Amino acid sequence: MTSPARLLAVACCLAAAAGAQAQTDGKGVANAGSIYSCVDASGRTLTSDRPIQACFDREQVELSPSGTVRRRIEPRYTAKERAEIEARQREAEQTALRQREERRRERALLVRYPNAATHDRERAEALKQVDAVIEAARKRLSELGEERRRIDGEMEFYARDPAKAPASLRRQVEDNDQAVKVQNRFIGEQEEEKHRIVSRFDEERSRLVQLWPAEGGGKAPRPQP
Repeated sequence: MTSPARLLAVACCLAAAAGAQAQTDGKGVANAGSIYSCVDASGRTLTSDRPIQACFDREQVELSPSGTVRRRIEPRYTAKERAEIEARQREAEQTALRQREERRRERALLVRYPNAATHDRERAEALKQVDAVIEAARKRLSELGEERRRIDGEMEFYARDPAKAPASLRRQVEDNDQAVKVQNRFIGEQEEEKHRIVSRFDEERSRLVQLWPAEGGGKAPRPQP
């Protein structure tokens, strides 16, 4: 950038040449009394009483006759260049947004888990709840097994020709089979939920150990599933 002293000297020299009645025509002609200055691609400082074509690809400064800066004129770009600039700006904004959201999540994690003991306790409680649900489903499977043994005992009377068994008895067999499938599928889903819980807490832990103060338990060993 040109020093203020040099800009002032340039302004004084060119003030008379600027012309008190210069008008803007929408294509880069100067405002009344303005002086324009820029540094071109070769490093030369250029001045004029109107926007300088050689500097349309870089910032120009519009000065008053006294040498004060009226405004800074941004470079002009082609449509393709402008699109590229806007795309980079959007990408930068998205990156900044992701970083702010990441910091927000980290603060929320620290509020929820101020230390390793709190995190361990909630992890154990989450797994305990799922284990209780699985245990209930297995108990139901055991009940269905008892029920099936009773049904099979009745079906022994029709062992030679099961088709002769009463429709109600055959329906009990079908219902029992279906109920067993439902419980087994449910147990499988809960086992998957346990894996998700373990993965979530492991991921949280890897982030939290970097956020917890060293003396606050951040180096606590990872709990076992």
